[in-house]
Amino acid sequence: MGSYSSHLAKIEDLHGMIQETGFTKAHICRLYDRFADLDKSETGKLSREDFQRIGELAVNPLGDRIINAFFPDEKQSIDFRSFVRILACFRPTVKDNHADPNAPEPINSRSNKLRFAFQLYDQDRDGVISRDELIQVLRMMLEAQVTKDQLESITDRTIQEADLDGDGAISFEEFRKSLENINLEHKMSIRFLQ
Repeated sequence: MGSYSSHLAKIEDLHGMIQETGFTKAHICRLYDRFADLDKSETGKLSREDFQRIGELAVNPLGDRIINAFFPDEKQSIDFRSFVRILACFRPTVKDNHADPNAPEPINSRSNKLRFAFQLYDQDRDGVISRDELIQVLRMMLEAQVTKDQLESITDRTIQEADLDGDGAISFEEFRKSLENINLEHKMSIRFLQ
């Protein structure tokens, strides 16, 4: 219990962090432990190198892209609050029918989750997923399972289906609509099977 209390004392604006992220005090304490474990230099900040030492990210084909998502705007390090905010994107969404409509959008909203996923593809952060960016991700994920021609065919079909304005790239709005269509098709298939 002493460790729990000492962690709480070290965390600035704990109440604000709880409200912003939806994490409980206990969750934030566990995240603080993880942050401190990763912070080998004990600076109160994490670098890309700190993340690269995480075994699960080292073997993940998208590991570098996930790490880059923690460092927006070419930042070289992040503090604890930024670390918690990004991890909050992974919390399950909860529909709250009594939520204040004027309140800011929750970090873990569907829209913010989609923005996070979108930025894993949009590496040059120009607001669109180009053919080259899409093929890079697909190559990382499927390389050993498909030929180069199959990979290019999958990429071209994906862009053709998602690119609603015909510019040869996928904007965030097109990305969102494509995923909503996939979700709708999935729901319809389930209903049909019932």
